[in-house]
Amino acid sequence: MSKHKSVIAAVAAVVTGLGVAAPATAQDYTLRFNHVLGPSEPYHQGFTQWAERVAERSDGRLKIDVFHSAQLGVEEDIIEQMRQGANVGQNTDAARLGNYVPSIAVVNGPYFAESLEDVAKLADTPSMQAWQEELAKDHGLKVVCFDWVQGYRHFFTNTPITAPDDLDGLRIRTPPAPIWQESISALGAAPTAMAFGDMYPGLQQRAIDGVELVYNNIPAGRFYEVLSHVSETGHIMLVNFQVVSNAWFEGLPEDLQAILVEECKTAGQETSAAILESEQKVKADLVAKGMTVVEGVDMAAFRAAGENAYEALNLGDARRQVLSEMGKE
Repeated sequence: MSKHKSVIAAVAAVVTGLGVAAPATAQDYTLRFNHVLGPSEPYHQGFTQWAERVAERSDGRLKIDVFHSAQLGVEEDIIEQMRQGANVGQNTDAARLGNYVPSIAVVNGPYFAESLEDVAKLADTPSMQAWQEELAKDHGLKVVCFDWVQGYRHFFTNTPITAPDDLDGLRIRTPPAPIWQESISALGAAPTAMAFGDMYPGLQQRAIDGVELVYNNIPAGRFYEVLSHVSETGHIMLVNFQVVSNAWFEGLPEDLQAILVEECKTAGQETSAAILESEQKVKADLVAKGMTVVEGVDMAAFRAAGENAYEALNLGDARRQVLSEMGKE
């Protein structure tokens, strides 16, 4: 037997002894997904469902590891990592994305989207499609979907707020992006940037006088221990965007791209509906814990005041254009 045939025979013997090895599997992919909310928040449960469905539909080829409470880092740092092509994702909002494509920030402006139907219409507008394309092409940020609505933001304080004048001089925590800052300023308060995890001690130490959040944030963060009043201004319907690196996304096979997007939409729509349905129960629980729901909020005054935020940021035209495309103007 030749030397060559001997080698072949030896290899065959090994294979026979060990059993025929399985063929090489397709490449696996992992997304490390970060959000700032706690593990008891409805969003965290929704993200976990998204991950489970993606893993199931992809037969394990695409895995999403979900990190709550900003375990991977602060939001702005994660966004920069995405821009560099890292396999990380972030639950974010149009306000922060507006740092890259200014016009998209209108989505998180005062009294813009006011229902889940509005959000669904927004997805089909030429303006939103163009903004997402610009984010991907020029800034490396791929919007997977924005079907995640966290609810309506209200003012939570230790004094009753019924009109914009009542907010005068109050330091209200809000994220650092320009549309947030201008919105809260337009509504009458002194906007104060602060990380989500710093709000509770900030309230204890009186570094801030209140926050503007959605109802579900309050029990999750135990803010009812340091705040006594809620004024239901509903000034921003919080539409969130799930964003990943465009370079990483483009590196996925097309079937995995489709699975990631489709399951993001499904989980987002289910979570959004559940959150809005739960708000009345959360509200009742907070009242039972001692919080007071302020009566007689002057909604007309707040709506009028909110218009100033768009003009201050030169977003009035963009707002009017996309509202027209949605059939609202």
